[in-house]
Amino acid sequence: MFLRNATSLRSLLMVLVLCSSATAQAAITVNLSYVNQSSAAYNRFRNWVDQAVSGNVGYGFSANDAVVMYRLTNQSQYCILARNMVEEQVVAAEAAIAANQNPEVQHDSYLYAGAMIGDLALTYDWCSTFVSASQRTRWAAYTERTISNIWNPASAQWGGRAAPWSGWGTEDPANNYYYSFLRATMYWALASNSNTWISYLETNKIPPLVNYFALLTGGGSEEGTGYGTSHHKLFELYRVWRDSRTTDLANANAHLTDTISYWLHATVPTRDRFAPYGDQARSSVPEFYDYHRHLILEARYLTNSAAARDLASWWINNNSVQQMASGFNYRDDLLPPGTSSPLPNAPLTYRATAIGHLFTRTSWETGATWLSFSAGSYNQSHAHQDQGSFTLFGGGDWLAVTENIWSHSGIQQGTEVHNLVRFVKNGTTVRQRSNTVSTMNVLQQGPGPGEVHVTGDMTAAYQAGSGVNSWQRRLDFTGSSLLVTDQFSVTSGTQAIFQVNTPVQPVITGNTAKAGNLTVRVLQPAGATLTAVNWRNVDSDFLSGWKLEVRGSASNTGFVVEMTTGETIFKHGFEQN
Repeated sequence: MFLRNATSLRSLLMVLVLCSSATAQAAITVNLSYVNQSSAAYNRFRNWVDQAVSGNVGYGFSANDAVVMYRLTNQSQYCILARNMVEEQVVAAEAAIAANQNPEVQHDSYLYAGAMIGDLALTYDWCSTFVSASQRTRWAAYTERTISNIWNPASAQWGGRAAPWSGWGTEDPANNYYYSFLRATMYWALASNSNTWISYLETNKIPPLVNYFALLTGGGSEEGTGYGTSHHKLFELYRVWRDSRTTDLANANAHLTDTISYWLHATVPTRDRFAPYGDQARSSVPEFYDYHRHLILEARYLTNSAAARDLASWWINNNSVQQMASGFNYRDDLLPPGTSSPLPNAPLTYRATAIGHLFTRTSWETGATWLSFSAGSYNQSHAHQDQGSFTLFGGGDWLAVTENIWSHSGIQQGTEVHNLVRFVKNGTTVRQRSNTVSTMNVLQQGPGPGEVHVTGDMTAAYQAGSGVNSWQRRLDFTGSSLLVTDQFSVTSGTQAIFQVNTPVQPVITGNTAKAGNLTVRVLQPAGATLTAVNWRNVDSDFLSGWKLEVRGSASNTGFVVEMTTGETIFKHGFEQN
C-alpha cells in the first residue's frame, strides 16, 4: 500500500532505517532548550498558566500547558493542576461508559482524541510522581481502549458494549484526523513505553505518512489552505518523535521544507491574507491566524535547509500575526522566529506540483499584483470544485476571488462560487468529480517580473456523459496583462458560462462592467449577455459579494473578456469547439 514509485520506496526504507536506530527506552522527550525565559512570549505563556492555577482557567487551556510549565520551572503547582484536569477527563469517561454511553473522546469520530490523550500521556509521563498508582492504572485502561478503538473501528467497544464507528481518516495520511490519531498513539506509546504501540506506529502508520508526503512535491495540503493548517500539529509531532526516538520525519522527504515556500507564495502581497483554497471553516475570510504562525515556526525549527529557514523567518517577522492572539496558542509562540533580511531572496513564481497550485506576483512589495491558478489533485472532502479557477489580487485587495470567502459557513464548494467556466446541462450545473487529477504545464517563466505562461487540462474533472467532453485553459500573465484562453467541447444541451466573483457590485453598461477597481470588457461574442448576481439573493449563507456572468447565444463560438485595473490589463479568451 502507498508504494507508488521508486521515490516512495526509498522514503520508506529511510524511515525503517531511522526507526531501527531509535533509542530503546521510550519516554516523551521534548528538547525545550529553545525557550527564552526572558522573552515576552515566555512571560505571556507563564501568565496564562498561572492564571489557570489561580482558578481562572482560560478558554482552551490544556493540561499540556501546565505540564510544559512544570518542565520549565519544576514547580509542583503546575503538575497538580494537570493531574486534576486529566483525572476529570477520565472520571467523566468512566461515568459515560458506565451509563452505556460513548465518552467525549469519541466525539466527532475521535477528532479530539489527539489533544485529550496527548494531555493525559504527557501528564502520566512528566508528572508521574504526582499521579497515584490507581490513577495510572485507570488512565492506562481508558487510553488503551481509546487507541484500540481508533485503529480498529469495526470492533470498537466501551465497557464491553459494541461501539463501532466509520474509521474516517484512519487510512488517509492526507487527512487532518489522521494527525490527531497519530498524536494520541505517539504520546501514549512513548509515555507507557509500549513496544506494541511503538512497533505499530513504525510498521503500519509512520511509513504510509512519510511515503505520502514524499509524493506531495511542492508542499501544501490536498485539503486546501483552510484545513491545511492542520500541518502545524503534524509538524509538532515530528519534533516530539525526533526528540524522543531520534527519527527525523521532518526531513525524511521535502514536504515540510517545501511547505515553507508554499505558504510564502500563497500569501498575498499585503501579507495579511492567503489563497483561499478549500473549506475555510474556522473563518471564511482567509486572514492569517495563530495556526499559520505555528505551522511556519515548527517548519522553520525543523528544516535542514538554511535557505528555507531564512524564508520562514522573513515570513514570520513580516506578516500580520506577530504574536499568538489566543491564550491556548501561547505555548506555540515559545519557538524562535529567527531574523531575516528585509525582503526574501526567492523567485516570484512558485508551483506546488503535486496539489496543482501555481502562484506568481510582480514583486515582493506590498503593492504587487498577485495571481493564483489551480489545476491538480481533487480527492479530499474539504477540497473544492475549483479546478481551472484563478484568483487576482492587486492594489491591496481582492480583484477576483472565490465567493466562498464571503459566505457564513466557509464551505461552499461548488463551481458556482469559483472563477472558472461553469458548465450547465439541461439547467443543472455540472459538478467536478473527486478522486481526479487535472494537469498543469508551465510553458515559460519570465523574462518580465512574475511573468508566467501556463496551461491546465481539466478534462479529467468531468465524468464521461456529464455534458463536458474536454476543457483546457491557458493563462499568459506578464504582470501588465493576463490573457486566459479556454477551449472545450460540450454535448448538446450543455451551456458554458464565464464567471468572475468580485467583492462589489459590477455596474454594467453595454458590454462593460466595472466592479470596484476591476473593469471587465466583453469583446466576444458580439451581443453577449452580462448579468450581475447578488449572492445575498442566492442563499442566506452568503453575507456579501457579487458575480458577473457572461453568456453567449446557443451558437456562440467563444468569449474574449478583457479585465483592467488601473494601468494593468487582464484579458480572458474563450473558444468553444
